[in-house]
Amino acid sequence: MSAAQSPTPRPFLLPCPDLRLERAGNTGTEGVWHFDSGVPGRHVLLTALVHGNELCGAWALKDLLAAGLRPRRGKLTLAFCNLAAFDRFDPEKYAGSRFVEEDMNRVWSEARLADDSASPDVQRARALAPWVAQADWLLDFHSMSNADVPLQLTGLAPRNIELALALGNPAYIVADAGHAAGVRLRDHGRFAVDGDPQTRSLLIECGFHGDPAAHGVALDQLARFLPASGCVDAADIPAGWLQRAAPRQQALRVTHAIAARSPDFRFAQPWKGLECLEQAGTVIGWSEGEPVVTPYDRCVLIMPSLTNLRPGVTVVRLAQEIA
Repeated sequence: MSAAQSPTPRPFLLPCPDLRLERAGNTGTEGVWHFDSGVPGRHVLLTALVHGNELCGAWALKDLLAAGLRPRRGKLTLAFCNLAAFDRFDPEKYAGSRFVEEDMNRVWSEARLADDSASPDVQRARALAPWVAQADWLLDFHSMSNADVPLQLTGLAPRNIELALALGNPAYIVADAGHAAGVRLRDHGRFAVDGDPQTRSLLIECGFHGDPAAHGVALDQLARFLPASGCVDAADIPAGWLQRAAPRQQALRVTHAIAARSPDFRFAQPWKGLECLEQAGTVIGWSEGEPVVTPYDRCVLIMPSLTNLRPGVTVVRLAQEIA
């Protein structure tokens, strides 16, 4: 892709949180906080900064700690994940702090966690893995490089789709199989599609990385997820965190993930995501000069982005509504 075709970074208006206090943790693992109610219940894990430039979740966890919210039942763990990537954050060049050497949200297979990779991203994932292994419910906070409308990424497990619908927000739920490039945290171990049926795991994309509204979306998800888990009561949630529920939720199933074969990939239009292309055969873009087209009628585009363009990276997903 030529310099003229390169996407122009959007302004980053969400302030960078000061995490000097939060990164200490209370567990001996940097950035990890753990609270045990002493009462039987689920172990809930909230994760932020799996990508170092996705700040909305870090703000939400910081707010939770400041509010003194603690579990009434079960256990609650908070993890500020890729702190080394976060330390590189620059609002003028925010794509560069997504990770240090490799995407931390593609390394959650047993083989990757067990190998002797020198990648600091894998090393940090190893340090967090014991906390992930203990958790029953997981909410992983993310944001997007291009799209504005929040998305709940559930994976293909019906138990997660049902939970996403029960939460009432956001409006769009996306059931996807993950990435060919590696296993996400949301799909690790017991959270896999064929894993423990008592587990639940959601990945919330709160909107554009630099949009201050993404912070509010993250708080709304906390306000819904924690009471649903039984960890806290609805009355425990601080005022102002809960937003109005979506008038209607739409569940979409990803059928295709379009990956770049090389840096020579361009879109036919500046897609933002959630466009519904009515006719099969509509050109989405071009890969090495060859047209990429919709495979069926009413094809919905999910998270189109050329920000991290390189061979093997997914540039857009194609989805259809779940009947």
